[in-house]
Amino acid sequence: MSTIIIGLSLSFLLFLLSAGLTLIFGMLGVINFAHGALYMLGAYASFQIVQTTGSFWLGLLMAPVVIAGLGALIEMSTLKRVYSRDHIFQLLLTFGLILVIDDATKLIWGLDYKQVPTPDLLSAPVALFGSQIPAYRLFVIVFGAAVSLGLFLLLDRSKWGMIIRAASSDPDMARTLGVDVNRVRTGVFALGAYLAALGGAITAPLVPIELGMGFSVIIDCFVVVIIGGLGNIRGAIFASLLLGMTRAAGYTYATEWVELLTFALLIGTLMFRPAGLFSYKGRAA
Repeated sequence: MSTIIIGLSLSFLLFLLSAGLTLIFGMLGVINFAHGALYMLGAYASFQIVQTTGSFWLGLLMAPVVIAGLGALIEMSTLKRVYSRDHIFQLLLTFGLILVIDDATKLIWGLDYKQVPTPDLLSAPVALFGSQIPAYRLFVIVFGAAVSLGLFLLLDRSKWGMIIRAASSDPDMARTLGVDVNRVRTGVFALGAYLAALGGAITAPLVPIELGMGFSVIIDCFVVVIIGGLGNIRGAIFASLLLGMTRAAGYTYATEWVELLTFALLIGTLMFRPAGLFSYKGRAA
């Protein structure tokens, strides 16, 4: 049971991160290398808010909003200038953003590890099916599931989701119908940054917060996005569950095989479904 709980919590953390990555690609056509750096900023911002206010919940609430605002500024000041250019310019730009964000983080918080304590409400283990399960892991699962459902409803069942899909598939027609495509793109990038920072804030009590922590997680995010299909939210959910449960089983039963299993899933997908298991054109979700 503990393996399943760990796997599910890891799956939903991966989804929070990869959903923003695939949403940005699906709408903007940008492979955002700086996504991991925004995740790191979310963790640091949460730490700072917790240090200032003493409340984990304020950190979880406010940190993603702050980073979403930063994401909107990044999109308006830099990314919007390279949408029509080759992908290599976008990759170089987002890689440059990683360097800028890392240096700014180093100046503000230094090189020491930071840690956000688990909130008292979720610090005790919970007895479940004969096992003692960390309450915070259960919270991550419930919270991640709620965010997943909310994101799905937003993109597939709301007017805003319809506008996003229209602006993604045919921006010229959307402009003709009165949609401010530039504003929609800014909003989508801000939402992607919000999800990345939310992942960082909710991960903060589980791992040490350190400079460069985004590099390790961004690899798993790209694996999820590739397996699920670029630009596909449903695919990201499935791929997150598949990868999270695989890694949890690997950590429990065959630690030395974890990375091999991860990349075996990736290679198998690229061999038999190069566009991803759920890939289809013309939609961001």
